[in-house]
Amino acid sequence: MEIKYFRLIKAIAEEGSIANSSEKLFLTQSALSHQLKELEEQLGFKVFHRTRNKWKLTDEGTELYKLGNTILDSIDKSFKNIQHIRTGSVGTIKVSTECYSFYQGLPNFIQKMGLLYPEINLDLILEATHQPISKILSNEIDIAIVTSKPENNLLTSIEIFEDEIFAIMHKENELNKLTFIDVNDFSDAHLIIHSFPLETVSVYEQFLKPNKIIPSKITAIPLTEVALEMICANFGVMCMPKWALKSFKLSDELVYKRIGKNGLKRSHFLVIRKSDITKKYIQDFISNFTDEFSAE
Repeated sequence: MEIKYFRLIKAIAEEGSIANSSEKLFLTQSALSHQLKELEEQLGFKVFHRTRNKWKLTDEGTELYKLGNTILDSIDKSFKNIQHIRTGSVGTIKVSTECYSFYQGLPNFIQKMGLLYPEINLDLILEATHQPISKILSNEIDIAIVTSKPENNLLTSIEIFEDEIFAIMHKENELNKLTFIDVNDFSDAHLIIHSFPLETVSVYEQFLKPNKIIPSKITAIPLTEVALEMICANFGVMCMPKWALKSFKLSDELVYKRIGKNGLKRSHFLVIRKSDITKKYIQDFISNFTDEFSAE
């Protein structure tokens, strides 16, 4: 039984006649009469007793009226809930990361989010790079992408994925002769990084620093395209995960080398203020970010 029939029964029962219901339902008396006749023919019984001044529900009609009220109330409640959810889906999310290399994977994700969730505005805050945790605590950003969990009761961390960092070099580089790049092999290397300080460079913080090794030469080149040109000219070594270079056309002259015998691996986390975790648009971001990057 279609919803329009329940609305018809409700209107006639409460307004007293088809004539009085016409304006409420935005239909002519003739259209309403046709609907009621069609309904009673389908049901096989009368819904109303017709009198000159008052239309009254039959016993069967009374049951349909009660059922209709329950259904229509439920529909109205559900649409109000949906509206509440949609209201909570609107918002601006300011995102930053502790490492410039992660920005290589974000533009495509932001484009997809823009198509799926036009009500969510995503902003990349480059100024917060290298210090996203302090910025999230000061409400300057909303989500931080980091490689270690911060110890703070105001924040919550969600592990997204694990990746591996490789040394990228020209095939004629002396280090290419090795099966893998050990920590001491970096002593005489020219290491190309995105930016200082060194503490924000994963290969240094997780691999070189614990072993008290500093490369003989370190150059900061914030543009990956320029850094890759340097590597192609065999002027140094760059350390990055493979996924971060997917959008670049790499020369056949370049090779990847594992760092350490077991590889240099790291976990990535989304860090969010606990007070924001229940916001619908934040949850939508987390869900889609997880789907996008966990596959990496």
